[in-house]
Amino acid sequence: MHTVWKGAISFGLVHVPVKMFSATEDKDISMRYIHKTCITPLSYVRKCQTCEKEVEWEEISKGYEYEPGRFVLFEKDELETISGEANKEIKILDFVNLTDIDPVYFQKTYYLGPGDTGAGAYNLLLDSMRQTGKIGIAKVSIRSKSSLAAIRVIENCLAMETIFYPDEIRPISQVPNLPDKVTVNEREMEMAKMLINQLSTPFEPEKYKDEYRGRLLEAIEHKVAGEEIQSAPALQKTSVIDLMAALQASLDATKSDGTGTDGKVTLEQDASVSEVKKPKAKTPRAKKAKEPIT
Repeated sequence: MHTVWKGAISFGLVHVPVKMFSATEDKDISMRYIHKTCITPLSYVRKCQTCEKEVEWEEISKGYEYEPGRFVLFEKDELETISGEANKEIKILDFVNLTDIDPVYFQKTYYLGPGDTGAGAYNLLLDSMRQTGKIGIAKVSIRSKSSLAAIRVIENCLAMETIFYPDEIRPISQVPNLPDKVTVNEREMEMAKMLINQLSTPFEPEKYKDEYRGRLLEAIEHKVAGEEIQSAPALQKTSVIDLMAALQASLDATKSDGTGTDGKVTLEQDASVSEVKKPKAKTPRAKKAKEPIT
């Protein structure tokens, strides 16, 4: 793993040297913009509109536009001083329960490994947090950005989750068309709860796959081989049924196969439900193009 940051966790007067590693990786398939005429990747140039020339990185500063067309400039070391990044410290302010934090606050996860020194302090913090069941709320500055963070234990490793500040979370009141008062039919409620219970299972992340990425990789392989891609026909909507019927059909399907519904149901705007039947399965075949793509 590549070290993305070095510093220390502090709580009280205790100092715990750590190294930071990204806990996640983006597996999106990267696509480049291509000029279709000559199949050349497009490049993006840092060009000054006044000087009409390309600008090198050493000639670039960051600036804030306080009035239209007027800027105050900041150099990298100035921003680091303002943000507190120079001290390389993850300062724990409080210890709280993980369940107290709504998931909407979480941003990105990092693993925190022990530094070159201070393994004893690392182990002490890790085990004491594990035994108390608490997580630490901390402040940290990374890449000239100050952030709140949650320090917690994952197996035998400390982890840091960057989290949003409260004023960065949009209020729910801004969501349009939310009901003033929620009223539901009692029978529908009972059936909905039964359906939820039948579909409930322990969380097993390994069973969830990125199906889009798999299909895209397969399509790339076909195109590299000079073949055309044929897509399966889209699902077609059929008869409209009421909510009770949709719930009952869903319950019956989960009882019959033990996994979930074979067809799909989608809510309409008027709270009715459209039942969607699957078309007959067809195996998509790739046809060879007349002229291979190079």
